[in-house]
Amino acid sequence: MIKLTALYGHPTDAKAFEEYYANAHMAKASKMTGYEKLELTKFTGAPDGGKPAYYRMAEFWFSSPEAMQAMMGSPEGVAVAADLANFATGGATLLVGEVE
Repeated sequence: MIKLTALYGHPTDAKAFEEYYANAHMAKASKMTGYEKLELTKFTGAPDGGKPAYYRMAEFWFSSPEAMQAMMGSPEGVAVAADLANFATGGATLLVGEVE
């Protein structure tokens, strides 16, 4: 199994981020197909009680690298990737890994 993880840095305006993320970005993401599971996380703190390193995380699980590439290369996947610049003012880091 392959996992694509998007880590979002802390936005300059959390309220604007949340509104756009919920109403626009996730509307685009909901049109993507080919993943086995999607999990969204909003971080509330670090283990020591401090500020977490990241603001949010989205994780997509795929049956194979080919399935991930097909989704990300689809018109819907390209639109979602291009949309990051519209709201991720704290930056976004994308990682791909093999789930063990």
